[in-house]
Amino acid sequence: MAAPTESALAAHAAYVLRGNDTGTLTTAAPKLYPHQWSWDAAFITMGLSTLSVPRAVAELDWLLAAQWSTGMLPHIVFAPDTDYFPGPDVWVSQCSEHAPKSVRTSGICQPPVHAIAVQQVLAAGRRAGGTAREEAEEFVARTFDQWLAWHRWLDRVRDPHDRGLLEIHHGWESGMDNSPRWDAAYAAVLPREETELRRHDLAHVEDAAQRPTDAEYQRYLWLVRQMREVGYDDERVRDVVDFRMVDVFMSAIMAIASDVLAELGDELGRSAEAAELRETAGRFRRGVLSTVSPETGLARDLNVLTGAWVQTETIAGFAPLLSGGDDALVERQLALLASERWCGHPELKFAVPPSTSPRSADFRPRSYWRGPQWPVVNWLLTWALNRQGATELAESIRGESLRQLADLAFGEYYEPFTGEALGSRHQSWTAAVTLGWLSDEPAPETHR
Repeated sequence: MAAPTESALAAHAAYVLRGNDTGTLTTAAPKLYPHQWSWDAAFITMGLSTLSVPRAVAELDWLLAAQWSTGMLPHIVFAPDTDYFPGPDVWVSQCSEHAPKSVRTSGICQPPVHAIAVQQVLAAGRRAGGTAREEAEEFVARTFDQWLAWHRWLDRVRDPHDRGLLEIHHGWESGMDNSPRWDAAYAAVLPREETELRRHDLAHVEDAAQRPTDAEYQRYLWLVRQMREVGYDDERVRDVVDFRMVDVFMSAIMAIASDVLAELGDELGRSAEAAELRETAGRFRRGVLSTVSPETGLARDLNVLTGAWVQTETIAGFAPLLSGGDDALVERQLALLASERWCGHPELKFAVPPSTSPRSADFRPRSYWRGPQWPVVNWLLTWALNRQGATELAESIRGESLRQLADLAFGEYYEPFTGEALGSRHQSWTAAVTLGWLSDEPAPETHR
């Protein structure tokens, strides 16, 4: 069968997004993920903005309506009357005085990619002109303080020692749930009581090995219980939770997203806030660079409880390609990403980076974040590479990604050697980044 044309691919991607739209939020995937996830929503919004600026604005407004009074954006906003596990009855977010009263949410966060989405919406509105431009510009002005509060919460609460590195208290906060990055930390999580599992996810994948195990889920839910029992209090959680990791990839996103939010602040005449955000971005850029292994050239996570560095070769090691700050290191990482340990591995069906290096002993080609390729991460990489001027590699990953997506399955993730779509099909953020690639305009280059 001939590969679809770009226009046909875009039409199918748009069909997926519209099909997953409930009218108030766009579900990540209608059966497996029926709610709104925070960083999913950001990527989904980027795709929606190519179709309808008002719909894109509504998506982020729905997320912002669930913002906690502390500034935190929760990782899940639950749709009403929808069965899911672990749902609102597990999280009990209302035990916190800071949680919103009108909607149920989880009690943790996810990576702060939202400013990038806001900038994409603004660009889409300006391309469209007319009322779309007016609505996009009004949205940026109206919500800037909420995005600022989100960044300030992360800076204050998750980097209390001003190291330029964000601390997470659950692997779900990273967005890379069962990555081998977290294996050692999770091994030390010993639930004193088990939770009854009502897993719906296994009914929507063909192979249970693609998903985290029941034992892993018990650890995940034990951490939720620990946080819930102290009412998700920011200070007390650090004292009780059994999982405290520095997430270098999330820290790099914090750096680049703070730069983007500063650019939006400049447009609004918010010079003091823009300066503050640039200081934050610089600190996190330096924090990411401080984690780099001189031997491998990869950035590393840190176990706060043990002081141990995580040496596993995962896509998170390329955090400096997002945040920059050291030209020589970026060049070294570009060469490594193109090498046989990553995109140049001879057995890859498509030359895009797997979530774990195929040369690593931790590599599992069908297991969620332990090896499969994720289009959404590849979009983020190409966006960052273009921004830094590494356009050749960015265009290579873009082209290979679009070839991968020509199966029209819009899989959640892909088997690296066979190219098979895994996880849920018709995944909203996969469709969204497809539209993003197909509507790409060159990003403004910044100095590394």
